[in-house]
Amino acid sequence: MSAADDKRLTSASTARNRDPILAVLREHLPPRARVLELASGSGEHGVYFARAMPGWQWQPSDTADEALASIAAWRGYESQEGRGANLLAPVALDVTARWPEQWQGTAFDAVVALNLIHISPWNVTSALMRRAGEHLTNSGVLFLYGPYRRGGRHTAASNEAFDQNLQARNPAWGVRDLESVEAEAAANGLVLADVVEMPANNLSVIFRRRAG
Repeated sequence: MSAADDKRLTSASTARNRDPILAVLREHLPPRARVLELASGSGEHGVYFARAMPGWQWQPSDTADEALASIAAWRGYESQEGRGANLLAPVALDVTARWPEQWQGTAFDAVVALNLIHISPWNVTSALMRRAGEHLTNSGVLFLYGPYRRGGRHTAASNEAFDQNLQARNPAWGVRDLESVEAEAAANGLVLADVVEMPANNLSVIFRRRAG
């Protein structure tokens, strides 16, 4: 494959944060789990996590054609290298739209959304919580990663600057208050289980679906 034909996208931030994120995921997910990743982007996180945890069946998804092509290319590369049997083909998925018919009634052990909530309108967060409440198994995990305000305040000056940049790009975007996210989760049967401080002033936020 020539460089011009290679559709794999890469992100320097993924290389920096994938190991810390994997460590938290390992704490909260069982060794065998069915995982849905939303807004998978380049697909690098899913490739890395599926490679590290063969017992996780990893379902990547995105709304952008370029991202879906990158994920498929990464999956093809893994297959050529004799890896990635647990990395599923990417699906076009929008949390605010109707989900595929074959997924009606489907349950996942975990739903993962990395760097989604702040780069999307608030209705995406509301839909994400609703979908997680519908499609997680009892005690299943919703794992979020990114910057948040806490107690109405930014946790770092860099996050405040980032928030201003996001809102300049799109007024509907921005760093969210963790308390507002928690309230939206609670309204959909999800309980805050853990908040872990991560590199570069990000947080891993873990919710669990209430059993029953």
